[in-house]
Amino acid sequence: SVSAGLDLPGRLLFAILTLMTLIANLVFIEEAVYIYRKIPSSKRSIIIWVNAAAPVIATTSCVGMWIPRSTMFTDFTAAVFFAIVIHKFLLMMIKECGGQKLLLRRFENGHFKISTGPCCCCCLCLPRVRITRRTLFWMKLGTFQFAFFRPVLMFLSIVLWTDGNYAPYNLSPKGAAIWISCFIGVLTILALWPVAIMFQQVRTLLISKKIISKFALYQFILILNHLQTAIINILAMQRIIPCAPPLSSSARGAYMTHQLLIMEMFLITLISRVVYRRRYDDLEPPECTAEEDGDNKQTP
Repeated sequence: SVSAGLDLPGRLLFAILTLMTLIANLVFIEEAVYIYRKIPSSKRSIIIWVNAAAPVIATTSCVGMWIPRSTMFTDFTAAVFFAIVIHKFLLMMIKECGGQKLLLRRFENGHFKISTGPCCCCCLCLPRVRITRRTLFWMKLGTFQFAFFRPVLMFLSIVLWTDGNYAPYNLSPKGAAIWISCFIGVLTILALWPVAIMFQQVRTLLISKKIISKFALYQFILILNHLQTAIINILAMQRIIPCAPPLSSSARGAYMTHQLLIMEMFLITLISRVVYRRRYDDLEPPECTAEEDGDNKQTP
């Protein structure tokens, strides 16, 4: 048992982090009930999926903290879940605009700015792409491919790991980990690109729906769950994080990652409750706004 090898401050820390995970899950359940009661069914499931990202990551981190041998499975579960959340976040922005048909009517003469991160933020010479049903299909496909291939690659990694052919910390060219990680990295960038393009297009239209705050929370979860974890793992592999028997450097790195993620996801869950807890009134149809503008111009 992990708690058997801990001193009093260590047990207290584990208890506090477990309590934070429990509170995060209770807050999410309360928020899910509110969303289920107050929000139309067309948006309900998507918003619940997006809200669930932080408490799910906190829960998997808590399990990994108490049961170190399950770290690979808990990390894979969190990664697969967030891959689906990326796709759901793009769908949520489309739904908040009234759905695909209304979005196309609002921006029928508009163009997507594709020179944005994480792929092409430096390629300012790229032409703008017209907003059509086909471009929306390719954008949704860009996020869906990640939600589809990430679980497949995670399953392949677990199969290779059980057979002894996969070690997460073995980054030699002969190992499978480096190739799977590079492929996942490319798929991640291709999935994040459509979300950034869509956000740049609709952020002014959806400012009343706090889309900037929602996008910021989504970005924080992405950075903390991927970039922060990768940095700590690299420091552990380079032995910059020293070992503390009976824990190796990699084990201590995993402990640090899980403990930080629990605290961070706890705070994000509380902030998400404030951001998402509001009346979900639909935007006015494009015809109504156009007619109102015409009436205002005719008024002496």
